[in-house]
Amino acid sequence: MKRYFLPLSISVSFVIFSFQTFAQQYSPPEWSYDKSIYEVNVRQFTEEGTFKAFEKHLSRLKKLGTEILWFMPIHPIGVKNRKGTLGSYYSVKNYKEVNPEFGTPEDFKTLVNNIHKSGMYVIIDWVANHTAWDNPWIQQHPDFYTKDSLGKIISPNPDWSDVADLNYENKELWKEMISALKFWVEEYDIDGYRCDVAGMIPIEFWIEARKELDEIKNVFMLAEWDTPEMQKAFDMTYDWNLFKTLNGIADGKKSVNDLVVHLNKDKNDYPVNHFRMQFTSNHDENTWNGTEFERLGDGAETFAVLTCLIPDMPLIYNGQEAGFNKRLSFFEKDSIEWKDHKFFDLYSMFFHLKKNNKALLNGKQGGELMIIQSSDEESIFAFSRSSGKDKILAIFNLSNSQKEFEIESEHLTGSYKNLFTDKLESFKSKEFFKLNAWEYRVYIK
Repeated sequence: MKRYFLPLSISVSFVIFSFQTFAQQYSPPEWSYDKSIYEVNVRQFTEEGTFKAFEKHLSRLKKLGTEILWFMPIHPIGVKNRKGTLGSYYSVKNYKEVNPEFGTPEDFKTLVNNIHKSGMYVIIDWVANHTAWDNPWIQQHPDFYTKDSLGKIISPNPDWSDVADLNYENKELWKEMISALKFWVEEYDIDGYRCDVAGMIPIEFWIEARKELDEIKNVFMLAEWDTPEMQKAFDMTYDWNLFKTLNGIADGKKSVNDLVVHLNKDKNDYPVNHFRMQFTSNHDENTWNGTEFERLGDGAETFAVLTCLIPDMPLIYNGQEAGFNKRLSFFEKDSIEWKDHKFFDLYSMFFHLKKNNKALLNGKQGGELMIIQSSDEESIFAFSRSSGKDKILAIFNLSNSQKEFEIESEHLTGSYKNLFTDKLESFKSKEFFKLNAWEYRVYIK
């Protein structure tokens, strides 16, 4: 859900957190450690905009190598105060029903079953902070909602005029919302949730919800938020600050030094078994702030590779693998143009590498990121990650000009296979490189 008045990311620089303060209460499902995640916008994915039409893409997505499919909200969309012709997915009319524009409940159940048969997993977007104005709760449970001094139900903020704010001081709301969360796990066998603006809801609610969901099955929980306390209930949070840093490097306002500072801080703020989601785009950014090509320019490919190699889980927003360079409309039908593009093979290479090289696993199973010192600290980002006998070495020129430089570290020493040429190359503890603008090298053991 796009927010204008309250930021989706609350900078952790405001308060000093540590993982000792916020102990992680849940471990991610065992199946999640080697996974990447793919965001599905059902409305725009195909011309038909249905579950059945999307299902035809499963074999392609399996080939791509992504194995967690995150579906944007699949629920009926409110009509009252609707924005645009079709409205926002995040204006939920009924939590226990399927949007008829996408198909029937049986269509979705069949889709989930076929995704599971393909060896992939399903999480759905959950909008717990607010509902549509014509959600039955408005009439049945007006006490579930936030009201002004005159007793009138209000929106979360003026821009979100199509939704009504829920009041989590009412514990009866907790029971109903958790019941709805359990419904999709019990009835449709989904594998977890991506929780919209999760930090606007008390963490105590999410802890209780996670506890009850895990009694059914060990779910995977992704919070659309960026503060360490979310690890009390969630397996993964957005790395919004990393995303902002990449945008800043692309437009010349930040440098590799800022990237290193962020990664070091992130390592201290989050426990090793909590995943961070890395991305160059998502539905909000694509629609409101521009495609990755608009924001990152000639560095779009380079940053895509970077998100696949640093901890933890890389995200693709549908269409990125097709090099789709268009802002998708949020409230209207606006289909993706599918085409062959080098990004498909690029993402596929790194997603399959994640499954085959233990250094790239998520969380505690992956290798720690070790920064390699460069003679050009502003532009060159070099690092290694190791786990057991597996190792990767990556060198990036994060600038728009050619660079000649030295890198030096004990982590550099050894023989590696160049990922793109299959050529075996040996390095000493100090080596000289020359990289073109936005060029990168990846070596593996």
